Amino acid sequence: MSASADAADGDAPRVSVVVPVHDEEGAVASLAREIHAVLAGDRVPHEIVFVDDASRDRTVAVLEETMADVPTLVVARHERNWGQSAAVATGFRRARGDVVVTLDGDGQNDPADIPRLLAALAGADAATGVRTKRHDSFVRRASSRIANGFRNAVTGDRVVDAGCGIRAVDRRALREVPVFNGMHRFLPTLLRAEGFTVAEIPVSHRPRTTGRSKYGIGNRLFRGIVDCLAIRWWRARAVPTMRERRP
Repeated sequence: MSASADAADGDAPRVSVVVPVHDEEGAVASLAREIHAVLAGDRVPHEIVFVDDASRDRTVAVLEETMADVPTLVVARHERNWGQSAAVATGFRRARGDVVVTLDGDGQNDPADIPRLLAALAGADAATGVRTKRHDSFVRRASSRIANGFRNAVTGDRVVDAGCGIRAVDRRALREVPVFNGMHRFLPTLLRAEGFTVAEIPVSHRPRTTGRSKYGIGNRLFRGIVDCLAIRWWRARAVPTMRERRP
């Protein structure tokens, strides 16, 4: 991994926004500007960490150009394509804020929901989004409902929308989360298994306007089943290590 820029000098930010991306040249500039506008408008000290997972298009170049008008933007890059969980884990390691927020890099998560997720942390260790009106195809919505039901039945947890990528987490809780391929899809369950509390907050969902989805039934079904069984095994053996929440 190589970093294209460091965060602004000075005190550590309060919030670090982590955005994993792969071949999203059409979405990243506007997304970075939106995130910055929301947090700067609320005067929240922050950094925005885009982690490029070896894109083959101009994603990195566009991000570097965007740094001129988004001073809190940080760009890290994987030299090889390791997958979304690896990109999220890289962002977690780079994050300096007390709170870490994640968003998907395709622009379908709305940065305007970030303040509501942050507010929910007053009574929880993490807040995860629940998409109230999804702008996806019928096949994607149906497969997501089936996957959620299967995941909850197998893991013994209940997460309304495990596939929603917008979340806010106390960074100290992330120290207890194991890193593996698929980790990002099970983050609420992993946190609960460690003894942390997770609030579920209704959020917006926007149509994809650029690029195309990297996921479908064909490349997620079998791996999703295996991951669920692995989480069931791990959850049955996990020892809760509740950390004191931030004051």
